[in-house]
Amino acid sequence: MPNKQSSKAWVVAVDMGYGHERAAYALRDLAYNQVIIANNYPGIPRAEQAGWKKLKQIYEKISQLKSVPIIGNTVFEAMDFFQQIEPFYPRRNLSTPSLQLRQTYFTIQHQGTGKHLVEHTKRQPLPFVATFFQAAYAAEEFGYPGDIYCVVCDADCSRAWAPLKPDSSRIKYLVPNGRVVERLKLYGVKPQNIYLTGFPLPKELIGGAGAPILKRDLSRRLKNLDPRGIFRRKYRRTLAAELGNTWERLNHAHPLTLTFAVGGAGAQVKLGVKIATSLREQLINNKLHLNLVTGTNHQATTYYRQALQDLKLTKALGRSVNIIHSQSRADYFRSFSEILHTTDLLWTKPSELSFYTGLGLPIIIAPPIGSQEEFNQRWLTSVNGGIPQDDPRYTNEWLLDWVESGGLARLAWNGYIEAPTHGTYRIESLITGKKFVIEDLPLIV
Repeated sequence: MPNKQSSKAWVVAVDMGYGHERAAYALRDLAYNQVIIANNYPGIPRAEQAGWKKLKQIYEKISQLKSVPIIGNTVFEAMDFFQQIEPFYPRRNLSTPSLQLRQTYFTIQHQGTGKHLVEHTKRQPLPFVATFFQAAYAAEEFGYPGDIYCVVCDADCSRAWAPLKPDSSRIKYLVPNGRVVERLKLYGVKPQNIYLTGFPLPKELIGGAGAPILKRDLSRRLKNLDPRGIFRRKYRRTLAAELGNTWERLNHAHPLTLTFAVGGAGAQVKLGVKIATSLREQLINNKLHLNLVTGTNHQATTYYRQALQDLKLTKALGRSVNIIHSQSRADYFRSFSEILHTTDLLWTKPSELSFYTGLGLPIIIAPPIGSQEEFNQRWLTSVNGGIPQDDPRYTNEWLLDWVESGGLARLAWNGYIEAPTHGTYRIESLITGKKFVIEDLPLIV
């Protein structure tokens, strides 16, 4: 194989929500040519694409219905039960395939889902790295000749993430934390096929083994999150040892900045308006900045523009309030990384963005949507990198109190210290064989 390709892999994602593509975006340097979207790529059979599109529409509609009283909750809970995660304790054999897993394999074995993609990638048998289990299963079922990897994108996972016959599968798992390591073992996955890497975070937010960009951003962030110096005085020696003796002299010209991220289905878009309403006075006076991240959701963008007009905040647009919207998902992930350099607080439901606390970002946790997000919230609070939101109607009171107390600076520090940061580098090292020296990860976190 030519040297040019020896450090590359097929990186495969799906555009169901943002999580799977977000992980793949961080691994884009590893991708041969570009990241492949398994349910939307040039040449995909029409029937297969139509099936994926229908599934995506159902998922998004049910997620949006979650906020509708009684009927919405009932429908959502039915879907959530279909993909629920069983309690971890007591430890026991959980290898019996779930209904969701059997259905996934049915579409592969009887409808040929993924076969066209696998046949295409077989022509160049590089390592096959999937951020969604169905693509990894298809690669194995259709005889992909190279190594097959599956990146787990949550802090715990349902039975659907382990193969139908885990004891004989050759799929290798790249997992974000120790709980997923142990969970996959309960599902029957061979321990030698499980690698604890950490969730892949964008390189542009880290900067390499020494994490100079991450440390720079965190240094500036701590000043905004601890204006009275309560946390910084108490831990001055610890901060200097980790961030360098000059960390306090770094410029931090931006005002306190809150970023609220709407999920792919846009289920919590109204929460952003409640936040803007409560912080209206601070936004008008340019005392605080607010980023409303809508991703590629055009409806959410239109909704926010109208809401800001109703709040008489139109003049603040582009100054203290920004709507972060993109035409493509690749552009969205790039712009999201860019605004995180000057973000002090990230407010979001506990999706895969929970792992971004490893960047030294304190996370205000919006209500979880579904079983996986409940487990993500549990992990996020266990590393002390996030805290559930209080009443959004009074954000201007409790949020600013948390800042004044230095409590959010503590969350930022805990996230940086306790959560994995170098997942992208570990994954690249594992797949390409290139050495990357970084500390081992704790098993349980």
